[in-house]
Amino acid sequence: QVQLVESGGGLVQAGGSLRLSCAASGLTFSWYPMGWFRQAPGKEREFVAAISSSGIRTSYADSAKGRFTISRDNAKNTVSLQMNNLKPEDTAAYYCTADREMSRLEGGRSTYQGQGTQVTVSS
Repeated sequence: QVQLVESGGGLVQAGGSLRLSCAASGLTFSWYPMGWFRQAPGKEREFVAAISSSGIRTSYADSAKGRFTISRDNAKNTVSLQMNNLKPEDTAAYYCTADREMSRLEGGRSTYQGQGTQVTVSS
């Protein structure tokens, strides 16, 4: 079955950086646009970033533009999210997601989702 396993979360001070990684298995990775969503306590899940199956096109939520960078390695079946200049409002569980349609990811929907990794940013 499809598995998306996130890693790299943790506690960081405001202004710091974290790099999240996601290892995918059970799917033809190079066919799938990949994304990162997040969900803070008491809030709905929201789109953060997405990358096309080839890696040529990327898309970001306004809150992530200029600070986060999504990338993928189709040879290793991995997708990453480099997060710089983190803010307390970035505190959330971050989820790796996959869908055959990038537009669905950009709309906050996905066919597959990992278990999540917690990011906590202290002020």
